[in-house]
Amino acid sequence: SRVEARRDPEDGRLKRRERMMRLVSVAVCVCVAAGFVAPTARVVPKTRQLAAADDFVPDMERRNLMNLILLFGGVGPVVTALGVPFILFLIPPGSSGGGAGVPALTKAGDAITFDSWLSTHNVGDRELVQGLKGDATYLVVDEGKVVRDYGINAVCTHLGCVVPWNKAANKYLCPCHGSQYDQTGKVVRGPAPLSLALAHVTDDSGKIIFTPWTETDFRTGLKPWWN
Repeated sequence: SRVEARRDPEDGRLKRRERMMRLVSVAVCVCVAAGFVAPTARVVPKTRQLAAADDFVPDMERRNLMNLILLFGGVGPVVTALGVPFILFLIPPGSSGGGAGVPALTKAGDAITFDSWLSTHNVGDRELVQGLKGDATYLVVDEGKVVRDYGINAVCTHLGCVVPWNKAANKYLCPCHGSQYDQTGKVVRGPAPLSLALAHVTDDSGKIIFTPWTETDFRTGLKPWWN
């Protein structure tokens, strides 16, 4: 009898819980069903319908024109912002400076004068400066302590390595694949197929100026390949 007395309260609690769960389930179902109820039709007065009928409706041509304006008005600036830098990137940086004289520049970008160069260099010295199109170019000091009247482009004609001067061998020796050039820059050993490019050295109010070499290459008797 005591066991049955204990079970009665427990059964009552279980029944109350079941009833609560059922009520919660019903409430949830009602809320979900309410979300799918179709909205009631909205009655528009006849006066508004007539006014709407009189509103301007653009024809197909005007719609297309408006769409094009919106399209290019939104996309155009973006394409321009992205495309212009890309096109400028593809243009060689020195392509506009090769057709006229440019000053010889130090690594820091300072213009070089004959006086300053000869005051710090001796006969036989060959040192790199910035030349036409920004290429590394040798200035050579000849006998009588004068700057040679042409500069020698240091870019190897094989794969574009910068070729150092080897004083002991009296040659330009490429460290990449062994190409060799004599003291004028003429190729004497491959795999480089061509001699080093040349540029005239001129005087402009004391400044050293490089100008394009367009005449026959005196080393080969041929037209310059770099033009």
